[in-house]
Amino acid sequence: MANYTENRKARFNYEILEKYETGIELLGTEVKSVRAGQMSLEGAFVIIRGGEAFLINANIPPYQPKNSPKDYDPLKNRKLLLTKKEIAELAGSEKNKSLTIVPISVYNKNRKIKVEIALVKGKKKFDKRETIKKRDTDREIRRDFKER
Repeated sequence: MANYTENRKARFNYEILEKYETGIELLGTEVKSVRAGQMSLEGAFVIIRGGEAFLINANIPPYQPKNSPKDYDPLKNRKLLLTKKEIAELAGSEKNKSLTIVPISVYNKNRKIKVEIALVKGKKKFDKRETIKKRDTDREIRRDFKER
């Protein structure tokens, strides 16, 4: 299972409540671009509209820029493939103003490209500071054990 891209800022800026594994609807050239590791999830999010889930602001540049269609938009909305039950759960939780849905990572499972999305709650500034402090202390502990 190869991990193509990861949204590292999402793990820092949000507290992850629930994770979902989804498929994504892509064109052939987009699949090649994702497998080449050119996809970016920075600033991407998920919305539920009309009983369907869409990935917004995910940047997938063309695989071969000179060979791509003239009207190709790398930031276009892409449909996520979820069950009706999962869409209903996400739509219900999306109504809560403090929760949002963000993509965490893109990877392959067998020959399919999957997107891991999560229902998240934004962290406050003091929570982020606490995360940085914990990360630094863990790093110091690892260094001390490595030196011994």
